[in-house]
Amino acid sequence: MNKEIRSLKVLLNDMKDIEGFPKGEDEDILELSDPPYYTACPNPYIKDFIAKFGEPYNEETDTYHREPFIDDISEGKGHPIYNAHTYHTKVPHKAIIRFLTHYSEEGDVIFDPFCGTGMTGVAAQNTDRKAVLSDLSPIAGLLASIYNTPIDSSEFNRRTATILNEVIEEYAWVYQTKHDDNNFGNFNYIVWSDVLISPFSNQEFIFFDAALDKETNKVNKEFLCPHTDAKLTKKMCKKSFVQLYDNALGKDIEQIKQVPVLINYTYNGKTYEKSPDVLDIEIIGNINNLVCPNWYPTDRLPSGDESRRNDKTGLTHIHHFYSNRTLLVLSAIFNRCETNHEKGWFTSQLINLSKLNRYRPNVTFPYNPLSGTLYVSSLISEANVFTAYANKVKKFEKAFQSILSKNMVSTSCATNIGINDDTIDYIFTDPPFGANIMYSELSFMWEVWLKVKTNINTEAIINRTHNKGLKDYQKLMVDSFKECYRVLKPKRWITVEFHNSKSSVWNAIQDAMIKAGFIIAQVTVLDKQLKSFKQVTSAGSVKNDLVISAYKPKKEFENQFLSLAGEGLEIEFIKMHLNHLNPEPSIERTEQMLYSKMLAFYIQRNYSVKYNSKSFYKMLKNNFTEEDGFWFNKDQLNNYQEFKQKMKLENIDEIELGAFQLFVSDERSAIIWLYSFLDTPKTFQDIQPAFTKIAFIGDDQVPELSGILNNNFIKSEDFYRRPSSEDEKLDLTEKREKELMKEFDILLLEAKGSKRKIKQCRKQAVLQGFEHCYKNNRLEDILLLGKKLDKKILENSSELTDFIEIAEVNIEGF
Repeated sequence: MNKEIRSLKVLLNDMKDIEGFPKGEDEDILELSDPPYYTACPNPYIKDFIAKFGEPYNEETDTYHREPFIDDISEGKGHPIYNAHTYHTKVPHKAIIRFLTHYSEEGDVIFDPFCGTGMTGVAAQNTDRKAVLSDLSPIAGLLASIYNTPIDSSEFNRRTATILNEVIEEYAWVYQTKHDDNNFGNFNYIVWSDVLISPFSNQEFIFFDAALDKETNKVNKEFLCPHTDAKLTKKMCKKSFVQLYDNALGKDIEQIKQVPVLINYTYNGKTYEKSPDVLDIEIIGNINNLVCPNWYPTDRLPSGDESRRNDKTGLTHIHHFYSNRTLLVLSAIFNRCETNHEKGWFTSQLINLSKLNRYRPNVTFPYNPLSGTLYVSSLISEANVFTAYANKVKKFEKAFQSILSKNMVSTSCATNIGINDDTIDYIFTDPPFGANIMYSELSFMWEVWLKVKTNINTEAIINRTHNKGLKDYQKLMVDSFKECYRVLKPKRWITVEFHNSKSSVWNAIQDAMIKAGFIIAQVTVLDKQLKSFKQVTSAGSVKNDLVISAYKPKKEFENQFLSLAGEGLEIEFIKMHLNHLNPEPSIERTEQMLYSKMLAFYIQRNYSVKYNSKSFYKMLKNNFTEEDGFWFNKDQLNNYQEFKQKMKLENIDEIELGAFQLFVSDERSAIIWLYSFLDTPKTFQDIQPAFTKIAFIGDDQVPELSGILNNNFIKSEDFYRRPSSEDEKLDLTEKREKELMKEFDILLLEAKGSKRKIKQCRKQAVLQGFEHCYKNNRLEDILLLGKKLDKKILENSSELTDFIEIAEVNIEGF
């Protein structure tokens, strides 16, 4: 045991109370760790790493300034590092490089609290930066460490070749199949089929034989019962079960009955297919009767929304997901893996070699598990373990050739990072996204071999089995982003890439960042087909990869804001925010978005709000400059005009949609889009087709397009235009707010007079009413209506929940 391991061993007991400390014995955690750069637990050496490579923050000498990153990005998924190991989610390091070089300098320290396989660290290596990487998952920590620890790739090649050769010498016979009377080939894969019971004959039949069309090589959804010729589907049939003795568990178990139906093999360089013969069945029987000499995991699958989906078929323990032949060879390989790089190589094929690997007749790729699930098909492809790992050696060798320097890796929860305040120069992260992926449940197949498993208590997911809902997920994300906010230097940026199709989860992420103190400056969506970013402001249905850019305010402003409870700092806030935006057309520069940002910033901190929308507009007009419907600090206007000249634009509506676009999903985003679109007067016939093309209004009771136009714009003859004078603008604002308050008062009366939940409403009216009540200390009315609003309304509007939460805090404190 070297001195670093001895040092870590002494510290382990003191760290076990840290949130997210992994599940495992001390010796297994130490076996996996490679201190000081990597620990399979919270890394106690991170502060030393930052002290060595980082620059202390000094506000007096700090000249840092960046605007949000906007550029086309290619994902770059073809790199060996990206393809070496299958993991639930990954952002290609080449894409991250573009963000790193924009937001940070050479020598800076980058942080990723949800690092996954450590691609942020790989990006840092390639840009002469240092990275601190952290993830709750032990398998993620292991993979991040091997991608951020340089090794001799030729030595790795020699070691893995030795391992494979030794195991092949011992077990080559398990993959042999008879080609003819005198010769044997080696099988590439063997197909196993479920045995089903026909509802018409009540007799067994082999699914493969009945459903596979031999001419088209496709599996039919409808097929004939072999016994009655009646039409069947798989759902109509029962599964046949068989009693087995489980040597590992020492008891009889019942599992779905499966039989071998097809062998694909190679002989003399040519590929052949055959039905299993007597010798093949005999070899399978001999393997099943062997006692495996090497250790392999036999853990029960954990409870969860995904992990126990196969209990009904008898696949209850981890070793049930592998054939006896595969377990025999896997355990022999794992028993010879000594280094973490070898263990990473070993885990890379565990899913592909399991019963999750579907047989798909017309798909040539050998490994076809259903991503993000533990789905076991009725047709399973049991692949050759030796071929699988031999192919992976080449990929890992190429990947390891690209690793340039060491970075810091910690296996820890993002809510307790162990980094000093104001020490990180930039944060890039790809956090867990709600209920999309059950990370710890899927990682279990890897982590049981490592004997160190994820501590699910602080796992940021939505999971019914674990009683984790949206609120639990959001709380963990708030605590995580608070830690990010604490360690990030003032004026620096955080980039959050996020994937989710539910607007409620998308709102939870944005709200968590705002609650943590960050100011969101830009939201973009990655169009994977066009490979470009398009600006968005909100999304009722988020179908793409979103990128949120946010910054931490400078320390002087933050201290002043806290000491004065925000009093009189509205102008300073807008000035600071505009200074963090690109001098280009941006929805963040619209009056509505600026007011929304300021309102959220004040309400989140429970400070009084001095301005309404009318007085806010007057404040903007007196202190800032407007052009094309966008607001600028006076010293930014020249840059904006230079941008227009460079783009050869006379009017803002000449800009391509790819450069300026938002998802119209509610009333406010509709108004913002229309305001930008009406840079020149247009008829309803001009507006409607363009609006319909980009509007995706959900369950919000938004007025018809004509109503929105009449309430927010001036109609001259057949043309709609923006208000051109202050009087016109203020008249429209007053008229609109009166209408919204009337609707709010009706909703409030309904809430007082009925016990039923309000399923639908005009959210903008509720927001207007909540703002009015907050300013006039009518907190009881906010709570009263908030309790009557349907859960879905609140989940899809973080602004409404902000008012309700602040009202709850104030009333309870009072």
